[in-house]
Amino acid sequence: MVRRYPLISMLIAGVLSTPVCAAVTESVNEDNGLRGWNFTAGDIGIELIQRLPDQTRALFMNHEFSRDVIEQLALSCMFQTIIRNSGASGSGQPVAIDLTQWRITRDGKTAAMLLKEPLLESWSDEDASAAAKLVVRWGMFPTQQEYLPGDYNWGLTAYGIAPGSTFDLEVHWAEGGKARTGTIAGLVCAPDVDKLK
Repeated sequence: MVRRYPLISMLIAGVLSTPVCAAVTESVNEDNGLRGWNFTAGDIGIELIQRLPDQTRALFMNHEFSRDVIEQLALSCMFQTIIRNSGASGSGQPVAIDLTQWRITRDGKTAAMLLKEPLLESWSDEDASAAAKLVVRWGMFPTQQEYLPGDYNWGLTAYGIAPGSTFDLEVHWAEGGKARTGTIAGLVCAPDVDKLK
C-alpha cells in the first residue's frame, strides 16, 4: 500500500522551503509481523521498522544497565531507522538531518523525540556503566548527520511513548542547504508482547 503526502512549505531558520512531493509505503514482515514505513522525497529516504520491547530488553540486558533503565528503554517505542541520500535527483547535493527538529503528534499533542544525549545525561553510574552508555551512544541514531549521495546510516530512534501507541512523525531535513519537511502519518509502536501474556 502506498500513501502519498504533499509536503508543506514552511519556514525553518529563516529559509523558505520549497514544496516537494513525498511517498510513504507501508510493509509487514511476513516472518515476524513487524511493520515498516518507508518515506521518500527528493534525495532523502527514511525507513522506520518496528522494534518489539522484548528485542530492546534483550539487547540491553546483555550490558550493565539497571533494571529500571532497561524497562525505560524497552517501553520507549523504538524503531530501527535507516536514513539515506539516494542521490535520485542527480544533483550531487548533501542531505542533512537534525533530530532535535523532528516532532511527534499524538492525541492532539506535539512533543520532541527521545534523544540519546538527554538519556545519557539522566543516568547515574549505578543506572548504567560507562561501557553500557557506549552501547546507547553508538546504537541510537546520530542526532545530527550529513549524507553525501549514496551515504546512509542506521540506528535506533526512540519516541518516549507507550507500546501500541499510534502517532504522526513530522520529519525535517535540508537538501542542498534548502529546508524541507514532511509527515509520516499513522506510525504504530510495536506492542509489548510480554505484557499481553
